[in-house]
Amino acid sequence: MATAFPSPPSLCLSLSCSERSGRDRHKSHSRDSSSRSDKNVTISTSSAQPPLPDQSSAPTDAQDDNWGETTTAVTGTSDHSLSQEDLAGFGKETEGPVEKLNCVRFLPLVLTLVLGLLVLVTPLAFLVLPQLVWPERLQACGTACEGLFLSLAFKLLILLLAGWALFVRPVRASLPRIAVFRALLGLLTLLLLLSYWLFFGVRIMDSQDENYQGIVQFAVSLVDALLFIHYLAVVLLEIRHLQPSFSVYVVRSTDGETRHYNLGQLSIQRAALVILEYYYKDFTIHNPALLTAAKSRAAKHLAGLKVYNVDEFKAKLKRYLFDCAGSDAATSQSRAKIAAAARQRDTSHNELYYEEAEHDRRVRKRRARLVVAVEEAFTHVRRLKEEEKKKPPGDEMDPREAAQAMFPSMARALQKYLRTTRQQHCHSMDSIQAHLAFCITNNMTPKAFLESYLNAGPTLQYGREGWQARQWTLVSEASVTSPLRHGTEFQLKSSDFCLVVTSKSIPHLKLSEEYVHPKSHKFVLQLQSETSV
Repeated sequence: MATAFPSPPSLCLSLSCSERSGRDRHKSHSRDSSSRSDKNVTISTSSAQPPLPDQSSAPTDAQDDNWGETTTAVTGTSDHSLSQEDLAGFGKETEGPVEKLNCVRFLPLVLTLVLGLLVLVTPLAFLVLPQLVWPERLQACGTACEGLFLSLAFKLLILLLAGWALFVRPVRASLPRIAVFRALLGLLTLLLLLSYWLFFGVRIMDSQDENYQGIVQFAVSLVDALLFIHYLAVVLLEIRHLQPSFSVYVVRSTDGETRHYNLGQLSIQRAALVILEYYYKDFTIHNPALLTAAKSRAAKHLAGLKVYNVDEFKAKLKRYLFDCAGSDAATSQSRAKIAAAARQRDTSHNELYYEEAEHDRRVRKRRARLVVAVEEAFTHVRRLKEEEKKKPPGDEMDPREAAQAMFPSMARALQKYLRTTRQQHCHSMDSIQAHLAFCITNNMTPKAFLESYLNAGPTLQYGREGWQARQWTLVSEASVTSPLRHGTEFQLKSSDFCLVVTSKSIPHLKLSEEYVHPKSHKFVLQLQSETSV
């Protein structure tokens, strides 16, 4: 039995080897059992941004937070308070390894295009082949046949546009398993084309049918069947999952941020794809730097504790008491040390309270300085705009140049605020200047400019430098092609965190009607004729 106490000066024992080996065997057994019960598949999003390295091990800033107040800087002007070396090192972007182009994700699109080309060519081949093989035996095409030509042309045009709108789309993600409904529709289309080609070869090509109007009618029937298959594709791929059937609970493993979404009848891998799309839109950006404070506090607290093997300590103490002289003094001394260690109170909650209060005070201070600096910079730009109206048209300043000119006056306050709130890796100098130029161009207020830095936004707001790894791993005990069910659980693992998803069925709601008579809630107010005088 191992127990943790504050470290007294003379007691120092360690865990026994038997307990450590037993615990290691238990961990290895649990790790093996968990690896056997889970199935790992990978989802790769199709964004163009390269993955970033793991930011959980980003080095913390060991520099003093008050270095701006305790440092004297000699500047040429009052507006430009940072040197070019400081600006060059402000918010450098972290560049990750460039991933090689994966051509496998374009395979479904290529197969779809080939199948679509075959669908469009087949009806035209039915019309052209008789004209090329036995043109002298064909009967003349009358008015009804020409009307069928017109109908076939418009149906093919409608089928082309409908197929382009439904199937020819940018590839958003590479799923780990094949899409069941898409494969079913593709197989059904191939079977239909094969059946028509067999019928055309046996009944028309071999006998060299002379009724050309019947051949045209045969091609029109094929296009009608293809239009019905397209209608089936719309129902299965677009309409079926619109009605909510499940409520999924998504929680991020590191900071515990949660969201709830309503999903329809989807497979597990399609549900994972939808959840990832919601994640980049709804969840705030993952900031691993905010988690280092809790880890450092826990390490600091555990540094003052030592782990003792109480059973081994008792055995040694008994041997010492019975074998050595002066057992009474040793017993009293040991008891005094144990009692003194037990009387020590754990003051970690007080440390946490004062640490959070000091951090909030520092954040408010940095925020106030940042707001004042930005307001002064915008006021200066507004004054420059009024002066430039009096200048010739060729001497006006570009918004990008204006942003570069006013950025040094607020860079120090913004840099210190981002360091205090641990957001320095989310914003680079180029992105801040681009956002500043955007605000100047659209005549925005300082509050609109500061909104992106005072409040954490979703992941998509930060662009390339705010994206996490594009590779996600889907961990599920059930097959990823199976549909969602009540109680389905799976995980979406990224480089430094994971999303834990739990699905619950939306209950069946039964509404009953109760009739209320219109006169049941009316009343009569009767006043007495006698009044007090």
